[in-house]
Amino acid sequence: MQSTGITAPVEVPRGLAGVVVTDTALGDVRGREGFYHYRQYSAVELAEIRGFEDVWHLMFYGELPDAAQRAAFVGHTASLRHLPDDVRAALPAIARSCVLSGPLAGLRTALSLLGASAGLRPVYDLDTDRRRADALAACAAVPTLLTALYRLGQGLEPVEPRDDLPYAANYLYMMTGSEPEPTRARAIEQYLVSTVDHGFNASTFTARVITSTGADVAACLVGAIGALSGPLHGGAPSRALDTLDAIGTPERIDPWIRERVLAGDRIMGFGHPVYRTEDPRSRMLRGIAESFGGSLVEFAVEVERRVEAILAELKPGRELHTNVEFYAGVVMELCGLPREMFTPTFCAARVVGWSANVLEQAADSKIIRPAARYVGPPPPQPVPTAS
Repeated sequence: MQSTGITAPVEVPRGLAGVVVTDTALGDVRGREGFYHYRQYSAVELAEIRGFEDVWHLMFYGELPDAAQRAAFVGHTASLRHLPDDVRAALPAIARSCVLSGPLAGLRTALSLLGASAGLRPVYDLDTDRRRADALAACAAVPTLLTALYRLGQGLEPVEPRDDLPYAANYLYMMTGSEPEPTRARAIEQYLVSTVDHGFNASTFTARVITSTGADVAACLVGAIGALSGPLHGGAPSRALDTLDAIGTPERIDPWIRERVLAGDRIMGFGHPVYRTEDPRSRMLRGIAESFGGSLVEFAVEVERRVEAILAELKPGRELHTNVEFYAGVVMELCGLPREMFTPTFCAARVVGWSANVLEQAADSKIIRPAARYVGPPPPQPVPTAS
């Protein structure tokens, strides 16, 4: 039920499924077609032929950069990767406190600290250029924060960012301490591009709700990170790979899948709340995985084939295909990323999409304030006196 307090309540689906809440020029997901786009371009085509910084520029400025614009943008965003001394000094303590919960939990604290250290002001009080500058700085710092927290959690010293490496290659460099092989860097870059934005998912909507209050950029992004951390949202890539580990061998695929389907269990890496056909991100990532080859890829492809066949048999008429997390986990595993960094890597891409949504939402200061249907005991009840 939706109510403004002035007009009559309007019934809406649970979870706001399919409810249009605003206009956006950033992109859309057309679930029945298996297509999504960033502004006017196919997101998959962008991932196939353009770099991450190009797409970042597109989301923030509304156009793909030419050569001169790209060089300027790459140079500027690279200069923003370096952390203030007070934030860098606090990272060891943050890393120690999130040993069990991981780098993404630590990022919530670190990014909040970064915003406070930079004196970020409410977007409500800022002009367009200042909002964009704050968002650029936050996006550029997120990979540095994530990789530093990861390495500190492993008992290693953080690796300072390099200004001469592109976004994806620098991310891998800061994580491992070694310059990545070009094929691995490009595979991760394509994954990052493919996950920059994806409609009004839970974390993006969260960022826009917070933005509608006029809060600062860091506050908006920290809220989005909290939403992303849930296993039903961004927390699934490693869990999808855990599914392959649990199955173990080809002969176990059918009995393992049948048991879970009949029990009504969710199979991580399959199904999506929007797509009613193959997830285009999964299709692209499967191609990247197959370019690497090997037993893990062969096994993943066979699991995908058998899951779809068994679901067609046991749940006829139900469209359920692999989602982005299934092959994302395979690609990240092939590129040497530790599983605890799968969802943080997703975050390193999605922060750009969140920020673009923050900038768009900030241009409309109407606060997002839906209503709820009260179903508790009938009020007013007499208040009992204290005994």
